[in-house]
Amino acid sequence: MQASQDQPIYSEAPLQLLLFVDGRPKSRQQVQRIRAYLKELQADYKFELQIVDVGQQPYLAEHFKLVATPALIKIHPEPRHVLAGSNIITQLKSWWPRWQTAVDAYLKLQTDLQENTEDNGRTASSSKSSIYSVALSAELLHLSDEIFRLKQEKEQLEEQLQFKDRVIAMLAHDLRNPLTATAIAVETLQSNYNPDKAGFERLTPTMTTNLFKQARNQTRIIDRMITDLLQVGHNEREFPVKPQKTNLGQLCLDVLEELSDRYIAKSLKVEKDIPKDLPQVYADPERIRQVLINLLDNAIKYTPKGGIITVAGLHRTTQKVQFSIGDTGPGIPEENRDRIFENHFRLERDESKEGYGIGLCLCQRIIRAHYGQIWVDSSPSNGAWFHFTLPVYM
Repeated sequence: MQASQDQPIYSEAPLQLLLFVDGRPKSRQQVQRIRAYLKELQADYKFELQIVDVGQQPYLAEHFKLVATPALIKIHPEPRHVLAGSNIITQLKSWWPRWQTAVDAYLKLQTDLQENTEDNGRTASSSKSSIYSVALSAELLHLSDEIFRLKQEKEQLEEQLQFKDRVIAMLAHDLRNPLTATAIAVETLQSNYNPDKAGFERLTPTMTTNLFKQARNQTRIIDRMITDLLQVGHNEREFPVKPQKTNLGQLCLDVLEELSDRYIAKSLKVEKDIPKDLPQVYADPERIRQVLINLLDNAIKYTPKGGIITVAGLHRTTQKVQFSIGDTGPGIPEENRDRIFENHFRLERDESKEGYGIGLCLCQRIIRAHYGQIWVDSSPSNGAWFHFTLPVYM
């Protein structure tokens, strides 16, 4: 008889068989022939047969370590015997008489054992069905997989909680500097503003402009920190971009102008090698702006006073443009270059630096969303040399 594929049978039949099948169309005819032949045998010799779909009950297939289907397994009486391949019916014709002999021997042994136990005044206990035992083993495997999955989820949740605690601590530290700078600029402007005259006292036009610029730049830094954090916190596989015709060289020059106060304050020299005929790229300008800001921000942060930052563009192929940003800082150790783009990965030496360790992860997600690549190696000056590619606008 055929058992339900969803519920295993619990049989006490002396001969118990499992037929493993799959949903492949090319094996359907073979399975039909095997089942028809087993039905013929069952008419003359009673046995229990369970049809197991490996797609619905993969744990049973794992229990028997099957490497191919269809497969016919004699699970009772012992020893277990597996028939597989394209000639299962031929194999079964050869083994069927021997299986019957094994069943007769098993039944005789059971009878002898029962007589012995009755003679000794004990009640004979029936042996547990092999199919029942197999079903229990399958359930144990299923529970084992569930426990493993739950452990993974627990580890992921613990990692997220640790990341949240780190972010909260670093937010309190990293936001303090730009907030303080913004507050000083605004308070200075406010204390020197005369509403009656509608103007600033004791402040030259140049100083007033610089204070406004300082406040604007610092609020942009705060906004960028929060935006980066929220974007990396999302786990969606697809990263939304709105590509359009974009002048990558000009975009980089605009970002350099925005960050000019920072690298001028450190007396850094910026060397530019951006060809005038560099092709325009097909990219989301706001997203690529984030990439440039993150990479240049790191270059400024890690380049010592009086060092050099290099930006360069290269028409790498007819379909791709490569853009590179280098510095004369400490560089990235070779053993960490693959991990540097992981979410909130930071080098030990950087623990005291500002930042969450999420900027490079964000850069990688943005570049990959444009079907580009991003990587890092050593610059000629032994600093870090970041490269990324973007598609040429056709």
